[in-house]
Amino acid sequence: MLIHKSHSKTDLIDLINLLELPIVFSHQDNKKNIQDKLNDLLITNFKIKENYYNIENKGLLKSYLLNHNPKKILTTKEKNNVMNIAKYIIQYAKSNYCLEGSKYNSYQEIEDDMHYIKQFGDIPSVRRCCRLLNLDMSFTDKMFKPLISPQVQNELEEKKVQKIIKYDYKLKVRHATKEEPIILYFD
Repeated sequence: MLIHKSHSKTDLIDLINLLELPIVFSHQDNKKNIQDKLNDLLITNFKIKENYYNIENKGLLKSYLLNHNPKKILTTKEKNNVMNIAKYIIQYAKSNYCLEGSKYNSYQEIEDDMHYIKQFGDIPSVRRCCRLLNLDMSFTDKMFKPLISPQVQNELEEKKVQKIIKYDYKLKVRHATKEEPIILYFD
């Protein structure tokens, strides 16, 4: 079986780890070696862990690997175009949502660009554009919600949890004695 070329080595490794497939690999293995190991595995019987790709059996895994990688929907040229549009919208937002300080001539142009780029919500700049434009009073009747893949959504939630855990600081006041420090806890 030929695995689609849009799946990178990192994508294949992440998929193997996520599905907990019984494949032993080294990070020194190249993409071809990992593809060969995946092809060998697809001949045998194995169990697939529940996942956010909704791959439940061997047939769905084969179709996922044969088709274009859903994470790689943009070519480099298209991604550069999306990034440029995002920069223009961020510039509009930074100029206090004033059309004169941006390249746009009307609010309709901004709205059209936002409807085009919001489908690429896996790109952080697009998520930032949506967040900034939702604060604009000119678009109070519209909410721009970026489309985010389940994998990126899962990563964002993990980062949010880690951020909450990270802020568990204790403050010591320097004028207290060493034997009896004053400790303040922030909840």
